[in-house]
Amino acid sequence: MLDLPCIEVAGTPAAMGEAIGEALRAPIHALSDRRTEAIRTYVAERGLPEPDLAGLGGACLDVLRGWHLAGWEEHVATARSAGLDPAVFYALVQMTDVRDLASLPAQADAEGCTAVLVPSEATAAGSPLAGQTWDLNAADVDCVVAVKRTPDDGPSTWSVTVAGAPTLMGMNEHGLAVGTTNIKVAGARTGVGYMSLLHRAVQCNDRREAAATIMQAPRIAAHTYWCVDDMGVLELECDAMQCTQREGHSTALSRTNHCLHAARTDAEPAAENSIKRLATATAALDRSDNSIDTIRALFADRSEGICSINRRHDDGEPTATNACVIADPSARVLHACRGEADRGQWLTLGW
Repeated sequence: MLDLPCIEVAGTPAAMGEAIGEALRAPIHALSDRRTEAIRTYVAERGLPEPDLAGLGGACLDVLRGWHLAGWEEHVATARSAGLDPAVFYALVQMTDVRDLASLPAQADAEGCTAVLVPSEATAAGSPLAGQTWDLNAADVDCVVAVKRTPDDGPSTWSVTVAGAPTLMGMNEHGLAVGTTNIKVAGARTGVGYMSLLHRAVQCNDRREAAATIMQAPRIAAHTYWCVDDMGVLELECDAMQCTQREGHSTALSRTNHCLHAARTDAEPAAENSIKRLATATAALDRSDNSIDTIRALFADRSEGICSINRRHDDGEPTATNACVIADPSARVLHACRGEADRGQWLTLGW
């Protein structure tokens, strides 16, 4: 089974960044090399010029500095400690957003994650749950880590992410948890990358503050974001300029990688993979006794072959499940594994 490496850092944003860059230097460089090649392949397949990563990343990093100085300080310190250019590394960490900023594809692809939000009325324990698979470049599984941050100012957080990156999926000591799936909508702009948005949101007090933080941010491109605490669950479907919100009340919410709100149009047709994963998750969650175990079973589902929620690395597809998390806000714990739900070693991350 795949283990999930864990590190703990503390102090100022710069001190935490320096510690992350030093501890994860090798996987940070591996991630950087792989994502550079992934972007080159992505644009070459579409007949597009290679993007200026330093220029795009630097422009977005300037926006981040004005919006969330602590996040900027940590990123710059991480990159420099690892021996990388902060601007280029920002473009690579925020890869899906920066790709959209450079250009949008002309055809559907099958990448993307599956997220579930379960309100208390639909769980056996009577308390909210949420979780997601994180599915992207298959080789990135080697760079997945869990990071516990204890800053001088603000709540302690756990995040499951890739080496050197800010929060991708995470929870803070108050029980607020956040995560994301990717969608593609025209209209990207220079702004703050999605992982930086989550890194700031996970420091909030509750799901509504986290949602407001994301809604008011100068976002680069489209993504969905989920926010859950012990009082409820909500989701945002956002493009660069606008957001729409869903809240789970008596039934669970599912999300994959195409737009669900009528006011927003995908920049490409919804992939068959995304449609089938959404149908699988929606059907599985239509019950009143959802639990951590039933969500883990859903994340391990292989009922649709290569279009299943569990996207195996041996399927031969470019996208695979690199990590899974299930948040239990009432218990203040984040259950997480590296790789597929049925192949990764699940850990319980808490305080």
